[in-house]
Amino acid sequence: MQLSGLTDLQNDLLRTSKNAQKEMPKIMRKVGSKARTVVAKRARKDVKKISGNYHKSWKRGKVFVGNDGAFIVRVFNSSPHAHLIEYGHRMVSETGEDLGRFVHGKKVLDKGMQEFEASDVAEEMLSEWLDGLLADNKL
Repeated sequence: MQLSGLTDLQNDLLRTSKNAQKEMPKIMRKVGSKARTVVAKRARKDVKKISGNYHKSWKRGKVFVGNDGAFIVRVFNSSPHAHLIEYGHRMVSETGEDLGRFVHGKKVLDKGMQEFEASDVAEEMLSEWLDGLLADNKL
């Protein structure tokens, strides 16, 4: 019994997986950029006060491989006071005296990422990319 067609399928799958490994960082950068856009819109909606360059400082990080082998891309704010807006802070006077009040954090990044994950944009982008990859390799 000979199964010559099976080896052709195996070769096609191997070639497709090698192409996917090369192209995965590119699609993850696109997904990360889309997530950054959603989070930045959420920040403009939740944080009305113009405080430095907070709204302009949303960035997408580099794509890297995590401990479990998954591709990861981060979204973060590089503004020096972003953590104060995100997590909250004590109110202090100009002299550094504690005023006894606490400003609660807006949790912009958490809310924005939940909104992005609920929109299924990432799944759609990855699905379209995978369909194109399979079509290009005639599978």
